[in-house]
Amino acid sequence: MYDIIIEQLAPKGYLRAAINLSNFLLVTGTDDQGNPEGVSPDLAKALANELNIEYKLIPFKRPGELADAVIDDVWDIGNIANESERAKSITFSHPYTLIESTFLVRESSKINSLKDVDKKDVRIAVAERSAYDLWLTENIKNAELIRAKSIDLSFKIFEDNSYEVLAGLKPRLIDDLKNTKNCKILPGAFTFIKQCIGSKPGNPEAEKFINNFIEKNTKNGFIESLLLKHNVLGKLSVPA
Repeated sequence: MYDIIIEQLAPKGYLRAAINLSNFLLVTGTDDQGNPEGVSPDLAKALANELNIEYKLIPFKRPGELADAVIDDVWDIGNIANESERAKSITFSHPYTLIESTFLVRESSKINSLKDVDKKDVRIAVAERSAYDLWLTENIKNAELIRAKSIDLSFKIFEDNSYEVLAGLKPRLIDDLKNTKNCKILPGAFTFIKQCIGSKPGNPEAEKFINNFIEKNTKNGFIESLLLKHNVLGKLSVPA
């Protein structure tokens, strides 16, 4: 029944699932063997089980590295956020979860709303090539984006250099707020990060299969159960 889908999606006979280790909401730990655990690995396992094939997790330290590797034939699916630049080389499924992105700002900056951020002389610390960095790159016209190699380092340069703004995922910024002084999180979101299953372009049957898989497991509550299992429901939301 699934022969053509397996041929398109897992030509080696098993599913190679790329996992972004830096997404602390979707990869929440490791097992006894050091393999990643969380919503993202569990969803990859469920997709392989649906096809009745084995799977192998392919970890990447950063989302940009995962996206770049699409041309290297090292993964078959990549659990990564949908973003227009990445979509030039990756086919994305419907989202299976959403993450709010917003700003942490210094109270001394007098930035009180999202529209106040994109102004001259405002410096925004951000983790490079994150989905929200790519969104900011397309949409920020006046403020200066200052990129760090990781989420942790983006907070460090924000603190060390007294930058006015730190961009990030709201759940992480809530934690960062505890480790700084005289800062606040702006209300609202400048974008919602759509976490999806990426696959190689040009495989329409595989694309349809993945979207049906996402739709079915959204409706039957399986994805919500994964968020509950890994204690991230509320930090992540299930698309309507």
